[in-house]
Amino acid sequence: MSDRTPADRFLDAAIDLLRRVRDEEADSVAAAGTLLADTVADGGRLFAFGSGHSSLAAQDIVYRAGGLALMNLLAVPGAVGVDVMPATLGSALERVDGLASAVLDASPAREGDALVIVSLSGRNALPVEMAVNARALGMKVIGVTSVAYAAETTSRHVSGTYLKDHCDLVLDSKIAVGDAELTLDNVPAPFAPASTVVTTALLQAVVAHAAATLADRGVEPPLLRSGNVDGGHDWNGRVMDRYADRIFYRR
Repeated sequence: MSDRTPADRFLDAAIDLLRRVRDEEADSVAAAGTLLADTVADGGRLFAFGSGHSSLAAQDIVYRAGGLALMNLLAVPGAVGVDVMPATLGSALERVDGLASAVLDASPAREGDALVIVSLSGRNALPVEMAVNARALGMKVIGVTSVAYAAETTSRHVSGTYLKDHCDLVLDSKIAVGDAELTLDNVPAPFAPASTVVTTALLQAVVAHAAATLADRGVEPPLLRSGNVDGGHDWNGRVMDRYADRIFYRR
């Protein structure tokens, strides 16, 4: 009998997924990082969007120590996370036609900017329309999704398409449909989701490549430092002042 606990099995599954995205998505990660670096160097602004739990990965690269100061959260009220009541409202909003257009129209996003869209399934109206409308605006779109959903589920967008069909670049998280890594005979449903772990790591890899690419070009990457180290707040203040016209979460 195996002595591997469910915790061991979950961590092993997460590690295996991380290895897969490292090996299989390396070119896409590099291309996405280069796209962000190009946008920064060309004077563009950076945005990240996700709804529901997919928003966690988007939020992880916004106003983050060691991250790019220019990354702004493109938030859809009620769809950012489980802070709305009832929590099911966020899921319902993902299926509302026209919401993405209203949010983009009210945002500072413009031609020449880049948008990272995180959606595990990529099947709902909100992420699909966000990508379509962003590209129509002249933005570059990086989609982070599980491509498996497009083969095994039905699109909820009127076009029958998925997020992956409307992006300049796609990062495949390799997460299986259902986002649950474990099963047990005495547990009635699959459990232990790994999408947040993997998607967050993918995006941090993209940011790392972007920062290194800028440095290789002789451009100082606009990075934030931890406010919990001496001098961190002063450093961040200087970065925010320098790029004030491209940072929107401080206003």
